[in-house]
Amino acid sequence: MNQVEKALMHALFVHLHHNIDKAIDFGVFKELNDKVSQTWPNSLLVGPDANDDAAVFRIPDDGLVVAKMESHCSPCVPRPYDGAATGAGGAMRDVVAMGGRPLFLMDFIGTRPLDEEVIVGPCGFDGECTCGECETMTSGERVNLLVKGIRDMCEAMDVFVVGGGLSTSFSDIVPAVVASVIGKLVTKAPLTKPAKQEGDALVLIGETGKDGNDTLYRAGLVNVMRPAEALFGEERKTMDAALEIMKSFDIHACSDLGAAGIGAAVSESVRFGGLGARVDLSKAPVKEKNISPEEILICETQARMIFQVSPENAIKVVSKARENGVGGAVIGEITGEKKAVYTFDEREVASIPNEAPAGLKID
Repeated sequence: MNQVEKALMHALFVHLHHNIDKAIDFGVFKELNDKVSQTWPNSLLVGPDANDDAAVFRIPDDGLVVAKMESHCSPCVPRPYDGAATGAGGAMRDVVAMGGRPLFLMDFIGTRPLDEEVIVGPCGFDGECTCGECETMTSGERVNLLVKGIRDMCEAMDVFVVGGGLSTSFSDIVPAVVASVIGKLVTKAPLTKPAKQEGDALVLIGETGKDGNDTLYRAGLVNVMRPAEALFGEERKTMDAALEIMKSFDIHACSDLGAAGIGAAVSESVRFGGLGARVDLSKAPVKEKNISPEEILICETQARMIFQVSPENAIKVVSKARENGVGGAVIGEITGEKKAVYTFDEREVASIPNEAPAGLKID
């Protein structure tokens, strides 16, 4: 098992972000929701027990609603503004991934007392700056940056902020930053994450950069953590392009690219669908010439989506994305191998099984 395989398998099978169903019993929510469905039949189409990108539900007599809540706490230590903005944007992309148009956002921020000092920058987790690049500010000043990041992303995406909450009773270095997004389903039926059909093409829209390298950093493959940068204009173009694609073509499966990037989006899709994939990372549109295959595989650059479509529609999807100002490419296909294989110029970068290797434990 090579280092990048270890990194991606840690993200998929160990890190809590991708294994929340191992820490929380979604079955208790399914039991509750099944009971509530007796009062509101056919209202909940995709609930938390499905472990998909977001929930989909119907407001009685008023269409389908898509909802997602996402925390984005750790990135808000070195980059409060970008961390909060990308948290909001990521929750919005999850709504889009289900076929929804984000409409409303609520947020919660938990922090230290507003007059306490905090360190913002690469050394923020240590509580003392040794790099000379950090900034000391009050917790209240950091809250203002968090709020501005959320607000600016909502402005870029034309999403209402309808409420939220603030607590100053937190003592941890890491603030709590949580965004909840509700949208309206605009496709005929919800789009879901699991791979559906062997032979489908994998189409990536959006460009990959070197930011959002958290998973590589935790695996010891890079020396400096670079949280994902907020891409306001690109995020809006990607949303608009994705919704146009969904309205124009038969999309079999869809995922946004968040934590652990292409690797997690593809590997989770085939794992949940009981299929496999082969991905050529050299085909992915990139922002920088010196980006490594491992960074293309795992980095969490924002404003990206992956679609699974019939091969005859793949180039048409790419063209539709480009019509909307977003780069795109066919990067692979769905297979029956029950594993995801990632290559770069015919060199195998990683092979990720659908089942966790023995001995891996959630931290």
